[in-house]
Amino acid sequence: MIRRWNPVNLAPPIGQYSHLAAVPADHELVFISGQVGVLEDGALSGPDAESQTRQALANIERLLKSMDAGPEQLVKLLTLVSGTEHLEGYRAAREDVFARWYPEGDWPAHSLAVVAALAAPELTVEIEGMAAVPRR
Repeated sequence: MIRRWNPVNLAPPIGQYSHLAAVPADHELVFISGQVGVLEDGALSGPDAESQTRQALANIERLLKSMDAGPEQLVKLLTLVSGTEHLEGYRAAREDVFARWYPEGDWPAHSLAVVAALAAPELTVEIEGMAAVPRR
C-alpha cells in the first residue's frame, strides 16, 4: 500500500496534497505524461479550466485503468495552469474529482505551477503524474 503522510515538524499542506508519499517495494513506478482536456477523438472538452481539468483527470483515470490500477495508486501529480485566471476553475474541478477519488483525504503529493502558456493556446491545464502499480 502506498504510504502518504505529513510530518508534524512542517506546516500542514495548504491544499489537497500530502507532503510525502512512499512506494512499496512490490510496486512499479509508472510515469504518466501530461494530460490535457481533450476527448478520445482529440476534440477539446471545453474552453474553460474546469472542463479541461475534469477531462485531464478523466484521462489519467483511464490510463490507470489500462494498468488495472486507479487513482489510489497515484503517488505524485504535477499540474500546470496557463495563467492565474484559470486557477478557480482548476481548483473547483480538482476538489470535486478528489472528493470522489480520495474520500478520506489521503491525497497524493502534488505540485502546482502557473505558467505563461501550454503547448497550444486553447489549453488551460496540463496534469502529469506518477503512480505505484503492483508488479505483475
